[in-house]
Amino acid sequence: MGNLRQPNANEATRTFNRSKSVAPMSGICTRCIDGCRGNCEIFKSSFRGREVLYPGPFGEITAGADKDYPVDYSHLNIQGYAIGAQGLPDGIEASPETARFPNVDTETEYGWNKKVRMSVPMFTGALGSTDIARKNWEHFAVGAAISGITLVCGENVCGVDPELKFDGEGKVKESPEMDRRIEAYNRLHEGYGEMLVQLNVEDTNLGVAEYLASKHNMDTIEIKWGQGAKCIGGEIKVKTLDRALELKRRGYIVTPDPELSSVQEAFKVGAIREFERHSRLGFVDKEDFMEQIDYLHSIGFDRVTLKTGAYSMTETAIALKYGSEAKVDLLTYDGAPGGTGMSPWPMMEEWGIPAFYLQSLVYEFAEKLNNKGEKVPDLAMAGGFSSEDGIYKALAMGSPYFKAVCMGRALMIPGMVGKNIGSWLDEENLPKTVAEYGHRVDEIFPHYEELEERYGENEMKNMPLGALGIYSYAQKTKVGLQQLMAGSRKFNISKLDRKDLMALTEEATKISGIDYVMDAYRDVAEQILEE
Repeated sequence: MGNLRQPNANEATRTFNRSKSVAPMSGICTRCIDGCRGNCEIFKSSFRGREVLYPGPFGEITAGADKDYPVDYSHLNIQGYAIGAQGLPDGIEASPETARFPNVDTETEYGWNKKVRMSVPMFTGALGSTDIARKNWEHFAVGAAISGITLVCGENVCGVDPELKFDGEGKVKESPEMDRRIEAYNRLHEGYGEMLVQLNVEDTNLGVAEYLASKHNMDTIEIKWGQGAKCIGGEIKVKTLDRALELKRRGYIVTPDPELSSVQEAFKVGAIREFERHSRLGFVDKEDFMEQIDYLHSIGFDRVTLKTGAYSMTETAIALKYGSEAKVDLLTYDGAPGGTGMSPWPMMEEWGIPAFYLQSLVYEFAEKLNNKGEKVPDLAMAGGFSSEDGIYKALAMGSPYFKAVCMGRALMIPGMVGKNIGSWLDEENLPKTVAEYGHRVDEIFPHYEELEERYGENEMKNMPLGALGIYSYAQKTKVGLQQLMAGSRKFNISKLDRKDLMALTEEATKISGIDYVMDAYRDVAEQILEE
């Protein structure tokens, strides 16, 4: 096998090699010329330094690492059957008339005692303090609400709110940005899915949980240990010196230090054009974690969920074990490489356990807990999923513990596409890819009339078009999942099983425990031939 990644040049960092011939390990051109005018990462780092660590431009893009792992979910195929049908409603006999793919129930639920139902087994990744989340929030929030899926509001939203007001103890008294986000989701929420907010170290210090409980009476809150895109705290970029100073006063790590006179002078002359705001590393301690769970319940949260990243096997087991003992309502594992609005590019490419390997470990550990008689919390998987086949494979491979798939960029793209269609319509500048379907909103979006019947003509006039984009994507995903499940004769999410998958490589079997394609159902087949 060749190199899994070519370093030193990538569109994410807006760099490239001059030569077509590149040394595989270093990513340096085989003939590096004194006088080269660029633009590999070493070239760009020679004068822009740390800026080259991050994908860009910030606030306008999302990035996903492109390291080609030895094994991923493409090494699995889905089994199809010609016999039977499982999961039809009670009293319904399986037949060609009843076992139709539109009858597949794609609803799922999560929660230890008080369950949350979702119409499709997917939910958004954490849309936190990055500009890409802030600028598109209404599209994302309304889209998730009308699609009946959960929306995760990420960390640091209150902490970076320009209009944040503090009480006498330095805690959040008023956060208009957080209020806006909650109201946008709740406006058309109809009982499926929910909005939940993440807590990191700074959020905890600022009293975000108390603010959400007292002012908004939210049902669920999420503790964040990590994510797949990075193993350090969250980052954003800041364009002005005043903003950088303000965020440092609020307790954040800001680099370069905006209080240094040399940094201020460099900013004044234009050498430094932006700052980075970083969050602190969290430290996991069992006693503190259990106390935090109890405290969050005591101030009014019915459910507490946990999000963790692509950490080592040790932290993977700790999250599951602690989550079981604390009765967390949903535990999401985010495998490498993850997607981001702002994460260090080398870290995205080179750190962490990839999603396929991570889910295989989590399933193994969940089985161990279950066999000991310990209840496994409801689980979700994240890490590069974008379509219904990935959802099917993750839920089947993790059955019966995994209830949903968390999607980051894949659920953001439809929101941005829908928003941009609205802008293009206003400018009378639709691209051919869209214009071939019409020049009115109700022509372009097939679900427009359906939603107008649900919400009324006046509401649809105010519907952000990004929400229609997400709804359209959710419906495509739902129908595609129904088709795959019907082909496997599974008419309810709860009926998906590991035997509904086969591994195409022996390496995938070794990692996941899924039967190799040449062994799957061989015992049954041999028995049929011997009869």
